[in-house]
Amino acid sequence: MKKENIYILGIESSCDDTSAAILCNDQILSNIVADQKIHTEYGGVVPELASRAHQQNIVPVVHQAIAKAGIQKDDLDAIAFTRGPGLMGSLLVGTSFAKSLAYGLNIPLIDINHMQAHILAHFIDEKDHKKPLFPFLAMTISGGHTQIVKVNDYFDMKVIGETIDDAVGEAFDKSGKVLGLGYPAGPEIDKRAQLGNPKAYKFTKPKVEGLNFSFSGLKTAILYFVQRETKANPNFIEEHLNDICASIQYTIIGILMDKLKLAVKETGINHIAIGGGVSANSGIRKALKDAESKHGWTTYIPKFEYTTDNAAMIAIVGYLKYLKKDFSDFDVMATARLKI
Repeated sequence: MKKENIYILGIESSCDDTSAAILCNDQILSNIVADQKIHTEYGGVVPELASRAHQQNIVPVVHQAIAKAGIQKDDLDAIAFTRGPGLMGSLLVGTSFAKSLAYGLNIPLIDINHMQAHILAHFIDEKDHKKPLFPFLAMTISGGHTQIVKVNDYFDMKVIGETIDDAVGEAFDKSGKVLGLGYPAGPEIDKRAQLGNPKAYKFTKPKVEGLNFSFSGLKTAILYFVQRETKANPNFIEEHLNDICASIQYTIIGILMDKLKLAVKETGINHIAIGGGVSANSGIRKALKDAESKHGWTTYIPKFEYTTDNAAMIAIVGYLKYLKKDFSDFDVMATARLKI
């Protein structure tokens, strides 16, 4: 007899957020995230501190997720966890915990690719959220990744464009550091960009063949621009911060949208989904919405809570794999550089 409700525990520990979620089939019952404020004072994630914090957080976070879902741990049908990509020490904490709990409960273990999860988060059943139609193009944009992926089916994905150096999130954060903003700088740049003139300052877009990206040259250009202007006027940043942020954001969004347009032209696919932490950016969301009317695209934009690293996206992939009986062996290893 087929079981009516499948309960999946998802565990995410790829970077500096410890998260656990419970899904009943494709619906969320809980999604708990414990972030790590300690990295703010260092201007970036410190791997050793991150793994230590995961060790402290994972038991209470999982306990809270199960309690909030209103179930018992014995109700779980499988445990899905992030195998990679990510920070090795952080991944090891989640992997070890998931293995131990699954073994103790005698239920299946399911390893999940973090980048696939950002894409498949769109298939969480949510009111007023439309699910992408296959095939579609997914742009995954975060602090560590910038990719365009052709998605033919849940587990038939191909990366058709990616950054050859830095990720878009890093471009935001490093630019913010030059401007004296805190970490992470992306949200602050986004906030200030809405108050500034996006065409106040012009930054040259990198010339990269095909669908690949490059952001290292842009970071350098912004650094030299700020150094030059502050030499002439020591108060330049303070007096023009909103315009600088707006111009940086305008340039980055232009780079992303140019590549998306090219991807649509090359593939003939005009269904576009975004995912990853940078997909929370209001300018990117607006640019995609504008493209719906201007270019006839159909766009899929995730809820804010599914843009950053979270376990709900891990659990939905776990559910989809559970339906296929695609389970992991208990000797599965965390992999820092796991590919889609």
